[in-house]
Amino acid sequence: MWITDPNTGRKFAKKCRRRFDSENTPRELTFSCYRGYPFLARDRTCQWFVDAVENARQKWPIDLWAWVIMPEDAHLILMPRKRFREIGTFQGFVKERVARQAIRWLEQNAPDWIPRITVREGLRTRRRFWQPGGGYDRNIERVDTLERMIDYTHLNPVRRGLVERAVDWPWSSARWYAEIRPAIIDMDATLPS
Repeated sequence: MWITDPNTGRKFAKKCRRRFDSENTPRELTFSCYRGYPFLARDRTCQWFVDAVENARQKWPIDLWAWVIMPEDAHLILMPRKRFREIGTFQGFVKERVARQAIRWLEQNAPDWIPRITVREGLRTRRRFWQPGGGYDRNIERVDTLERMIDYTHLNPVRRGLVERAVDWPWSSARWYAEIRPAIIDMDATLPS
């Protein structure tokens, strides 16, 4: 499907994501904000994301192994607990919950943002919080790769120069792994060794 940005007139194709859902395979999911806007830079929006992830964890059989929320994107590493072929549904649930709250907040408190996030899709007009498409989604096949990806996830704020140490970033599971309690989200202690 072609999407037209009403601000620039630029047209782009909506991404089609092929997912390879398989049993007992950890996944890395990335949620990117529309046009790289720093929508996740505020604590309130980060909390909406955390709440959406916690609600989704109660609805779907997944274990959460790592996460980080950056100003422009968020990353999760998770593991389906049983045969679960709906990672896209899980991801869509989280994205929709956060987007609805954030767009409602923008409408009421920062209406000047609305034209920047409004796009036309065929005959429909939509407001975008997230970048269209399935986002970055990757299966993790090896335990050593999983360990490196968890470390990489936790070091995102350090690499960006937002903090000096991963545990200094509040919106991450790095603090849980460092046994700093209470944690914003408790991880599932089901990592393979």
